[in-house]
Amino acid sequence: MRADLVPDDLWERVAPLLPPAPERRRRHPGRLRVPDRAALTGIMYVLRTGVAWRDVPAETVGCSGVTAWRRLRDWTEAGVLPRLHAVLLTELRRAGLLDLDDCSVDGARPGSQRGDHVGPSPVDRARPGSKHHLIVDRHGTPLAVTLTSGNRHDVTQLLPLLHAVPPIRGLRGRPRRKPRRLYADRGYDFDKYRRLLWKRGIKPMIARCGVAHGSGLGKVRWVVERAFAWLHQFKRLRISYERRADLHQGLLELAYSLICLRRLRTHSERSVRGDMPESVTG
Repeated sequence: MRADLVPDDLWERVAPLLPPAPERRRRHPGRLRVPDRAALTGIMYVLRTGVAWRDVPAETVGCSGVTAWRRLRDWTEAGVLPRLHAVLLTELRRAGLLDLDDCSVDGARPGSQRGDHVGPSPVDRARPGSKHHLIVDRHGTPLAVTLTSGNRHDVTQLLPLLHAVPPIRGLRGRPRRKPRRLYADRGYDFDKYRRLLWKRGIKPMIARCGVAHGSGLGKVRWVVERAFAWLHQFKRLRISYERRADLHQGLLELAYSLICLRRLRTHSERSVRGDMPESVTG
């Protein structure tokens, strides 16, 4: 189980990003520090299974749930997980697996019970809820995710999502961090935001309210719906139990880093088999 949760290719990318361990005291050093890889295994166990931190099987995982939570807190505050995602995006672009010309945005409401990131649900005011906002490239690769309360309109996160996309290197020239065209559904149909996108050099491809379906935009933006399905396969993200919004955001960043790593693995396997590479542009 431990090898499956933190495979070597994941650990090789995470290890250089981790902050150094604190030095042990000479007098009264206490118990030995749990290795970082074992702590990451505990975090991955919670992310994939959705169990409470106190229910992590320490004898199997090699780390208690409390230790895993503390290490997630420390790594989130140190910015480890956003840097991991940026590294993987760079590798994807270098391999020609990232198409930043056409991007799509959308929002989805997972269940939520508590935390400092919840608000009244638009469909049931008695139930607090939260919302994930996601921007993906043409192939559905997550570029950035933001977390808000459930009563926030999708369009309010349009610009924050664009700002959250990290500078993506991997090819000669300046790093890319914005698309040429941005696809969205009718929830983003506001002329104010169309003008803001044009001002940033982005062509808005947004469906208009009151117009019959069949514009053809769905042929491009369906990948964002698939990306939400990928993201919510991680059971801890289906219902938000984290009281701290930054820790839930850290789990989101870890999840879409794993999605990026999965794409790299698939590409490597195809290369070994001699399959034709994907024809994409960076």
